[in-house]
Amino acid sequence: MEYKVVFLNNKVEKDTLSFPKGILANFIHIVEMIEEFGSDLGMPYTSKVEKELFEIRAKGSEGIGCSFFCTTKGKQVVILHSFIKKTQKIPKKEIEIARRRLKEFKK
Repeated sequence: MEYKVVFLNNKVEKDTLSFPKGILANFIHIVEMIEEFGSDLGMPYTSKVEKELFEIRAKGSEGIGCSFFCTTKGKQVVILHSFIKKTQKIPKKEIEIARRRLKEFKK
């Protein structure tokens, strides 16, 4: 069964699609793998951040793009928040945005 990857809203889609070209190309490749094999690809593509929150790690010559996502029972992957990582560790501010959007999405 194939999975479907969608964006939470237009802002998330715009932020994600504005990644630099190399990062965006890797992001699209990872999304294609998720659609075919599911969201549990593991490192270096995806990782679990916390209970219901996961991340796509898209690498390119320009750096690393991080996209937080959640999954639904209908084999749907919802991209909640995307940003370019500037440090090794994920900034708390970025996780908080993703948590807030996850909570809104679940309502």
